[in-house]
Amino acid sequence: MTDTSAADQSTATAAAPEDGAVVVDIGDTVATVLLDRPGKLNALTPEMLQSLETAVTAVARSEARVVLVRGAGQKAFCVGADINRFSGLTPVQMWRDWTALGHRVFDALAGLRQPTVAVVHGHAFGGGLELALACDFRVLSADARLGLPEVGLGTVPGWGGTERLTELVGRARAKDVILTRRFLDAGTALAWGVATAVAPTAELQTTVDDLVTRLTGGAPVAVQLAKQLIDAAADGAPSRVLESLGGGLSSATEDLSEGVAAFRQRRDPAFRGR
Repeated sequence: MTDTSAADQSTATAAAPEDGAVVVDIGDTVATVLLDRPGKLNALTPEMLQSLETAVTAVARSEARVVLVRGAGQKAFCVGADINRFSGLTPVQMWRDWTALGHRVFDALAGLRQPTVAVVHGHAFGGGLELALACDFRVLSADARLGLPEVGLGTVPGWGGTERLTELVGRARAKDVILTRRFLDAGTALAWGVATAVAPTAELQTTVDDLVTRLTGGAPVAVQLAKQLIDAAADGAPSRVLESLGGGLSSATEDLSEGVAAFRQRRDPAFRGR
């Protein structure tokens, strides 16, 4: 699916080319965030994390209804943090700068009101898998391989992997992946609920387009409210309170009136996000 206009395209490229870049393309309906360091399999640098934070902020301020997160090149979505950039950090720098920065950026991505989709091809290891886990949906190519192999380097997942993977697959399977450095193929990821869908590489974009069509078929405000209600419920918030507030807000939108009218007239609604 293509949904871009030249006026809406912007690039978050505070990083020098050797440090990688993050490119954000914001269209009327779909925003795409691209990790652009294919020569290093999109390994994340501090500069890229900062640019990713800028990209997420731009998307949050936009009217885009769905966000796609991709990796450049043919081999990998993202192989995680650039080892050469964090291996020399002091303990204080690792705690204060590197780990905290990743958490802040990935939490901001997870907290976007718009549904987010990680489009994963090839490798998604370490921080790359953690980035995908921060998205609402993960569409994988059939050749994708996922893993959190940090203990093999003498460290631990640092950007939310222990929490988000456990939420998806449970404690025992998360320990299997992390403690034994197990890599998941696409089929296992789908069976375990890590992947939303799996498609042959040639059909990956079509599968993504189908998901985007379904996500944009609902009223934008209602979709975004529902996402926030689900996340709040997962954190223990009472649905009887939040659903009342969400329903009250949605009842004041033009989209609800349009949805009811379309239902009565047996036609497709034309939602405007108002």
